[in-house]
Amino acid sequence: MPEVTTTISQIEGSTAARTRIREHELVTDRPAEKGGGNQGPMGGELLVASLGGCFMSNLIAAFQGREIEAKGLSVRVSGSLDGTPPRFQKMTMAVKGDGIDRNQMEKMVLIAERGCIVANTLKQFMDVEISIG
Repeated sequence: MPEVTTTISQIEGSTAARTRIREHELVTDRPAEKGGGNQGPMGGELLVASLGGCFMSNLIAAFQGREIEAKGLSVRVSGSLDGTPPRFQKMTMAVKGDGIDRNQMEKMVLIAERGCIVANTLKQFMDVEISIG
């Protein structure tokens, strides 16, 4: 079974952590108002970004795989928090593209949604909604 692994280490002398993924690196931290140093996004923000990044990667691949030009693709992702302890109850994605036929966009969005590992995982625990703008 394929596996995805990352290593997260505290940045000495700070509230931040360094995450290493393959040859990439990013920093996570809490904002100052939550006692952090605001050196990077929080993990929850990265979860929202992970959904969007995974979906966008699959959306671009769907267009490329069909040799269809895609311009100005963007996705705005929002996560709604609720409960004690707080957790994401729902995530929404609003997808846009410049000059792309709506029927074609709907087909590409469906293909991307089916291929998105993060969306496939999250849907087991919460609503994940996608709209086309």
